[in-house]
Amino acid sequence: MSTAIVDYGSGNLHSAAKSFERMSRETGAGGPILVTADADAVRRADRIVLPGVGAFGDCAAGLRAVPGMWETIEERVAAGVPFLGICVGQQLMADRGLEFGVHSGFGWIAGDVAAIEIDDPALKIPHMGWNELVIDRPHPLLEGISDGDHAYFVHSFHMTPQDPGARFAHVMHGGAVTAMVGRDNMAGTQFHPEKSQATGLRLIANFLAWKP
Repeated sequence: MSTAIVDYGSGNLHSAAKSFERMSRETGAGGPILVTADADAVRRADRIVLPGVGAFGDCAAGLRAVPGMWETIEERVAAGVPFLGICVGQQLMADRGLEFGVHSGFGWIAGDVAAIEIDDPALKIPHMGWNELVIDRPHPLLEGISDGDHAYFVHSFHMTPQDPGARFAHVMHGGAVTAMVGRDNMAGTQFHPEKSQATGLRLIANFLAWKP
C-alpha cells in the first residue's frame, strides 16, 4: 500500500506530508507517503491526495502542465482508487471554477466553484481561520468528527454541488459555506486537514483506512 500526494507546484506540501506520515505511522494504514510530480508514481499508488493553494485556474493549468498527471488521476479515480482533494484540490472536483474567468475541473461533482457571498460587513473575505463544522450527513472520513469540531480554512471561493447529497459538511460564514464534498471513492475538504489539529488528523487517519 502507498499514498501519493501530488506535487504540481501548488504550495508547500511539507506540512501535509508530515501529517499524513504521522497518521500512517500511528495507524499502520496508508503505507509509505510519497510526494511526487511523477504521473507513473501516482498510477502505482493505492491512494491519491491532491492539495491545492491559490486560484482555481492556476491550479488546473499547473496540474495539466505535469506530463500525464491530469489523465492519470482521472484514470485511477475512475478505477476506484481512494481520492482526497484538499482546498483547491477539492474545488477541482467540480465542473467549473469561476475565479478570474471560467475554468474546467474534473467534473466529478456537478456544480460550480464561485465566490463566497456575504452581506455582513463584520465578516471578511477571504474566509480565514478556524470555524465550526456542521455535519450534513455521515461519511467514513468524518467518523469520530462531530458538529462543532473546528477546522482551518483559507479561501474566498467554495463549491456549490448541484446535488445537495454530495455535500457532507459545511460551516457558517455569512451563510452556508461548503466544507466537504464526496461521492463513491472520492472526497474533498475545503479546509486544510494538515492545519486542523485533532480534527484534521482524525480525517487523515480515516482516509488512510478508507476502503470505499
